[in-house]
Amino acid sequence: MKQILGIICSPRKLGNNEIAVKEISRRISEHHALKLLRLSDFNLRLCKGCYLCLFKNHCVLKDDLPVIIDAFCQADAFIVSAPAYCLGANASLKVLADRVLAFSGHVKEIWGKPAVGISVAGLEGKEGFTKLNVDNFMRLFLMNVKASEIIYAALPGEIIIKEGNLSILDRLATALTGDVIEPAEPRCPLCKGDTFRFLGDNRVRCMLCSNEGIVEASDSGVRIHAQRSSHELFLSEQDAMDHGQWLAGMKSKYQDNKTDLKAVTAPYKEIGEWIKPEKREKI
Repeated sequence: MKQILGIICSPRKLGNNEIAVKEISRRISEHHALKLLRLSDFNLRLCKGCYLCLFKNHCVLKDDLPVIIDAFCQADAFIVSAPAYCLGANASLKVLADRVLAFSGHVKEIWGKPAVGISVAGLEGKEGFTKLNVDNFMRLFLMNVKASEIIYAALPGEIIIKEGNLSILDRLATALTGDVIEPAEPRCPLCKGDTFRFLGDNRVRCMLCSNEGIVEASDSGVRIHAQRSSHELFLSEQDAMDHGQWLAGMKSKYQDNKTDLKAVTAPYKEIGEWIKPEKREKI
């Protein structure tokens, strides 16, 4: 392993997320270079949903995304660390996740690289869906998720001094260069996700890979039984490639049906009054 990329989703410098990434790096005995990428340092525009990246092999928005794409391609492994903001991961994580289609031309350069995730929350039990956000990010970017943990720490540096946290960071360091840490049951048998939506009649849907299954309870515990759908997103490299092709096909389908679709949407154009931002004078 030559290069590990630490993706830090907290704007706080030398905060718990940054320290966690660096401490994991310190605990990896295998020689490596640690590269750090703080998402809030970059100018990342919101995805416009134009799909042009699928046809041009690059995003048409003019911002710092090419630097991040290059960092992803150069890395041999990833550490993704995000803080809980209002029961979810810091928004910078989602902004980059929404731009994932711009990485579609680099699937073979990124697929299967090992990764570990850290979700940092100030209060125990108040992490909300932060871990799901981090896990979703790693899966969307086609990483081989070796482990994902929630760590509780509020004050800067508390992640190191709070009892039990160093053992978690050590476990993540070991997993990144070793075997996958299997999450505790119940978990999705397809993606190893541990967050579910209960649909009734013992049916559940994994909130990570979106596949549906059945929950079964017995004296030995609770287990999830799920099956692959006909349209997967990231369970294999081929799934990711096929999804990109499907999206490209939807663009063509829209072009073929544009006239009929415009006739449907036209009556809604003038409904409501838009609130617009104030125009600022150029300095």
